[in-house]
Amino acid sequence: MNFARKVWRLLVCIKDALALLFLLLFFAGLFAILSARPNPGTVRDGALLLEIQGVVVEEVAPVDPLQALLANTVPVREYAARDLVRAIDAAAGDERVDALALDLSGFLGGGAVHLSELAGALERFSNTDKAIYAYAFAYGDDAMLLAAHADEIWVDPQGGVAISGPGGENLYYDGLLERFNITANVYRVGTYKSAVEPWTESGMSDEAREQISQLYATLWQEWRAQVNSARPQADIDLVTSDVAGWLAASANDIADASLAAGLADRIGTRVEWGERIASEVGEDEWSDEPGAFAATDYDPWLANVDADAEFGTEGTIAVITVDGEITDGEAGPGSAGAARITALLDEALDDDISGLVVRINSPGGTVTGSEAIRRAVLRHRDKGVPVAVSMGNYAASGGYWIATAGQRLFGEPQTITGSIGVFLVLPSFENVLAEYGVTTDGVRTTGLSGQPDLLGGITPEADALLQASTEGFYADFLGLVAQSRDISPERADELGQGRVWDGGAARQLGLIDQFGDLDSAIAWVAERAELADGSFTVDYLGDDAPSYDSLLARLLMGGSAGEGETRDIVAILGQRETARLGTIASDLERLMRAEGVMARCLECTTLPGGERGGVRADTASIWRTLLSRSLTE
Repeated sequence: MNFARKVWRLLVCIKDALALLFLLLFFAGLFAILSARPNPGTVRDGALLLEIQGVVVEEVAPVDPLQALLANTVPVREYAARDLVRAIDAAAGDERVDALALDLSGFLGGGAVHLSELAGALERFSNTDKAIYAYAFAYGDDAMLLAAHADEIWVDPQGGVAISGPGGENLYYDGLLERFNITANVYRVGTYKSAVEPWTESGMSDEAREQISQLYATLWQEWRAQVNSARPQADIDLVTSDVAGWLAASANDIADASLAAGLADRIGTRVEWGERIASEVGEDEWSDEPGAFAATDYDPWLANVDADAEFGTEGTIAVITVDGEITDGEAGPGSAGAARITALLDEALDDDISGLVVRINSPGGTVTGSEAIRRAVLRHRDKGVPVAVSMGNYAASGGYWIATAGQRLFGEPQTITGSIGVFLVLPSFENVLAEYGVTTDGVRTTGLSGQPDLLGGITPEADALLQASTEGFYADFLGLVAQSRDISPERADELGQGRVWDGGAARQLGLIDQFGDLDSAIAWVAERAELADGSFTVDYLGDDAPSYDSLLARLLMGGSAGEGETRDIVAILGQRETARLGTIASDLERLMRAEGVMARCLECTTLPGGERGGVRADTASIWRTLLSRSLTE
C-alpha cells in the first residue's frame, strides 16, 4: 500500500511538472508572438505601399492586449510622424523603390506640424523623379494636404473631396450645471485663460474668440499655402466659397467636381489605381488579387530602415518626448506621465550623454507634473549638457512651463504655444443635495477644517487659499518665463494672461528662438556639443521599452481598407461631430476629477490633433493634491 502511495505521489509530481512546463512554454510562446516584429527580409523591388490606416501622432501609445481582445471595437492604429518621415526619406534614396503608393482610404488625420513634416518628406521624395500615386475613397483637409504632393490623385467614382477648413463649436456646460444646482468653483489667473469657460459660460468670451479666430486664420493660411504650392491648379476658393455652385456645375457629382477644381486627377476604383501602379512598377507575382502590384508594406520597410541604421561613435544626443496631457503618474507613452518621464531623464544622467533635446507636443496639464519634468531637465543642464526644446503641434501651458528649461527653443509656424496661465476647477454639490433634503453639519476648529468640502460647500477661508495658491503658481510661471526669455516679469505678464500664440507670433514676441523641426534642434545641440555630422547617435529615451503588442496591433489594426471600411464624404464630415458625443462624458469626468492646479490650454485641444485619451493620475487626497504635494528634487 505504501508503495502504491509513493507511485501515485510520483505520478502527481510528474503531472504537476508537465503542467508547469506547458504553462511556461505557452506564455513564452505568447510573449514571442505578441512581441514579434516585421521581418526586414521581406522588402521587395517595386513600390512602397504607404497605407495609413489611422492617425499620425508624436508618440505611439501601446495597445493593451487584454483590453484589445475584450473590447468590442477595434483600436485605432497610431503612426509616429518621425517613423513615417524616416520611411519616406529612406525610400527616396533606395533603388529598390520605384514609386510611392499612398493609400489614404483609412487616414484619420493628425496635427498641423506632423502633417507639414510628412508633406515635406513627400516633396523630397517627389524631387527624386519618383512618382507618387495617391488614392482615397474621399479626401478631407488632412488627406488632401498629403495627396497634393502626388503626381496622380485618384478618387473613387462614389467619393470626392470636401475641404472644410479649421473651425467648429465648443461645448459649454454653465446652463447644465445651473439646472442641476452644481457649483463650479473656479480659480484662475489670466484674462485669456479660457480653459475654465466651459464651466462658467454659455458661450465663447470675446477674449477667447479673438485668439481662437487668429489661430484658425493662421492654420488655414498655412494649409492653403502648402496645398497651393504643391498643387497650383487647385482652386480652393471654388470649393469653399460657393459649394452649391461648384457641385451644381458638375451635376452634383462630387468626384467630377473634384477633378474640375483641380483637386484630383483620375476617377477610379482602388483596383484601377493598383493596375495603374502595376503598369509602372510591375505586377505582384505572389498575389492574384485584382489591382495587386509589386510593393513593400510599411511595417517591413520600416524594420529594414531600422536594421540599416548607422550609429555614431563620438557621442549620444538623447531625445525625451513629452506627448499629450501632463499628469503626475506613470502614464505613457502617448501621454505625459511625469513620474515616467523624470525617471527616464534621471536614468540618462548616468549615461554620459552629449546633449539633450526635449520634444514637447502637449497642451499642458498639472503644474506639479510640469515642474517635476522641468527640474529633471535642469539636472542635465547643471551637468553642462546642452539642452534644446523642439515644439510639435502644441507646447502650451504646462508644455511651455517645461520649455523654460531649454537653452534654445525651436518651433514651427503652425505650432501653438504660450497659454501662460493657470486655473483650478472644483465642483461642489451643496445646492443639489439641499434640494433632496441632504444637509451637512459638524464642528470646525478653523475655516479650513474639512476643506475643501465638495458636499457641504467651500468656506470663504478655503476659497481665499485656493485662489491665492493659483495666483502663486501663476507668479512662479511668470518668473520662469522671465528668466528663460531674459525679460521682465511685467513683460512676461503681458505675454501671459493665458493667451495662446501661433508659432509666427511667438517668434516675433520672443517666446521661441527660431523656426525649425526636431532635426534642427538636434543639429543645434550637436554643434554646442562639438559633434560632427554623422558622428553621433540619437537615442529616443523610452523607445527601448519592451512591447508586447506588435503582432496583436497588426492583426487588429492592419490590413487594407475593404468595402465595409471606406469613408465617404459624409463620414469624413461627421467624424468630428461623432467624437463630440464622447467629449461630453470626457469633459464632465474632468470636472469631477481633482487634479490640482492646472496649466492647460483649451484652445489646443479644440484644434486638429490636440486631444488624445490617456491614463491619468489618481488622487488619494484632494487637499494634498491641490496644495501640498511634495516634489522630488
